[in-house]
Amino acid sequence: MVLASVQGLLQWCPLLSPLKCAGNPKRERAVLARISTDDSPPSTQEKKSLPGKPEADVVVIGSGIAGLCCAGLLARYNQDVLVLESHDQPGGAAHAFDIKGYRFDSGPSLFSGFQARGPQANPLAQVLDALGEYVPCANYDSWMVYIPEGDFLSRIGPTEFFKDLEKYASPNAVQEWQKLLDAVLPMSATAMALPPLSIRGDLGVLSTAAARYAPSLLKSFIQMGPQGAIGATKLLRPFSEIIDSLELKDPFIRNWVDLLAFLLAGVKSNGILSAEMVYMFAEWYKPGCSLEYPLHGSGAIVDALIRGMQKFGGRISLRSHVEKIVVENGQAIGVQLRSGQFVRAKKAVVSNASMWDTLGLLPEDVIPKSYSDRVKRTPQCESFMHLHLGFDAEGVCEDLGIHHIVVNNWERGVDADQNVVLLSVPSVLSPDLAPPGKHVLHAYTPGTEPYELWEGLDRRSAEYKKMKVERSEVMWRAVERVLGPGFSRDKCEVKLIGTPLTHQRFLRRNRGTYGPAIQAGKGSFPGHSTPIPHLFCCGDSTFPGIGVPAVAASGAIVANTLVSVSQHSELLDAIGI
Repeated sequence: MVLASVQGLLQWCPLLSPLKCAGNPKRERAVLARISTDDSPPSTQEKKSLPGKPEADVVVIGSGIAGLCCAGLLARYNQDVLVLESHDQPGGAAHAFDIKGYRFDSGPSLFSGFQARGPQANPLAQVLDALGEYVPCANYDSWMVYIPEGDFLSRIGPTEFFKDLEKYASPNAVQEWQKLLDAVLPMSATAMALPPLSIRGDLGVLSTAAARYAPSLLKSFIQMGPQGAIGATKLLRPFSEIIDSLELKDPFIRNWVDLLAFLLAGVKSNGILSAEMVYMFAEWYKPGCSLEYPLHGSGAIVDALIRGMQKFGGRISLRSHVEKIVVENGQAIGVQLRSGQFVRAKKAVVSNASMWDTLGLLPEDVIPKSYSDRVKRTPQCESFMHLHLGFDAEGVCEDLGIHHIVVNNWERGVDADQNVVLLSVPSVLSPDLAPPGKHVLHAYTPGTEPYELWEGLDRRSAEYKKMKVERSEVMWRAVERVLGPGFSRDKCEVKLIGTPLTHQRFLRRNRGTYGPAIQAGKGSFPGHSTPIPHLFCCGDSTFPGIGVPAVAASGAIVANTLVSVSQHSELLDAIGI
């Protein structure tokens, strides 16, 4: 049950979570802004010198959310840490970029539990708390849904969704939804009882997690009663098993639960851990809940993580492309940059790259075949199509709302390509992301775009450009449905289309993938150690999985593992968890 609690808290991860940052004049144009057009090469000019010595206690490869959380906590633990980032913009898939006065999110945008503090806070919020950083957010409680049954504003909370069910589903759907809430919400105390910052990857976890939080776990079991405790045994099983055990048959309910699961983890209810869904239900369907968006965009989170890391002496070097991980006497001792420079890691190397890309950084003769085969056999999520727009707000309704979900056909499944489009208009809540009277919009097909359609295409070819036009049309139609007749494609001041090749080339993502396609009950995400001593991994290729809260937790787990139990316990005491 300890593992169930950990995964329940750490693995929930909205695909809808694009992160941005407050405007930093030193970072006026992000590399992905250029890349999305596919007209310009990525920034390959390498820094001639690193900040400080070309060595550190721990060298972190990549400045994604996981890498920055790991580095920030290591700096907080008084470790000398150096982050090496290939591009000229930190943040990985969560960075922000500027074009013509518009600031765009490149990835996640839907958050909850982010401003909370204490044991049940979002893992990213706990890391920021440990670093003494705070990101102000705008609060809201709804998103627009466009489904075959109709268009409606879906509100979170314990009672509002019942009104939607009464109008767009059936009385039976109302009864089944209540039955689901009654079964799931009592399990949430167990799913949220173990703070992610208490976890580490060695036996020290018995002290920092198991013993420390045993009373709260026991209390949660007592509060659930016999039936709740029995239900909690299913937390590590697919959520569809809970649905089936409750004999929920209404098509709308089952479709809606599949959609929620897909938004969280990129899989339907038969592939997501019950713990993840239980945690989400607790965040979205209990009294007083709300959603949050970081003011100034998701890049504000990246900025806060870097500030926190540098506050404690951590370093980051941009335009520092790691060519390979250097292994001597069977253990990782540092990295070699594209420039040929060697950077020594006195204690450990931590890779924030995907499992497939990390494998490519290692010399073939040091990799155990079993490890290599396991990585190569791991299935991948598909990639993305992206549409970033900057446009005049004139003619667009004033109560537009930040988030919109378009489902074209339930029968095809929410995980079918070109079927679900997610849209975010963050300038609705943070007007500074666009010039006065303008909006920024990010539309995307979430982890459903087949890489095979694009594989081998020349980005400069007519065939590639034609494919971009054809495969982006589903997003344009969704945008026009959301923005209404007052919107015109021709009036957009910024139009950027991203493809799986964009992900592969500029985010260093193998085959442009979103991450491992590991389904609950059929596999589990790897841990953070590797067969190479002193080499660790964090990010969406490791436990607890894909998504901002999950990768933040993975970075924290690695940082905790690299310090003593006493240091770890002192940090937990300092932030009051």
